[in-house]
Amino acid sequence: MIDKQLATKKGIVKVSFELSMSIMADRINLVGDFNDWDATATPMTLDRTTAVWKATIELRAGQRYRFRYLIDGKEWLNDWYADDHVENEYGSYDSVVDLTGSVGS
Repeated sequence: MIDKQLATKKGIVKVSFELSMSIMADRINLVGDFNDWDATATPMTLDRTTAVWKATIELRAGQRYRFRYLIDGKEWLNDWYADDHVENEYGSYDSVVDLTGSVGS
């Protein structure tokens, strides 16, 4: 699940990425355009009370960002609830969060 909220800073959107705790992993990292595909830059935290892995980041509005989840440093996972999916240069697909339209809930 992806939740988008306007941040207090103009032109910035707070985006929360969530995955079910049913994904068995020691660690999950959010990896994408926004962190130069750095596999360690954005670790997700496991909240056992809500049963989700979660990461919240601030992104510039008006852009589309490709991303994927990296499970235990070796398995890539897409977010099938993302705004879009586009083929990448490796023959698989990246998830996309689209911040070009209206944001907020």
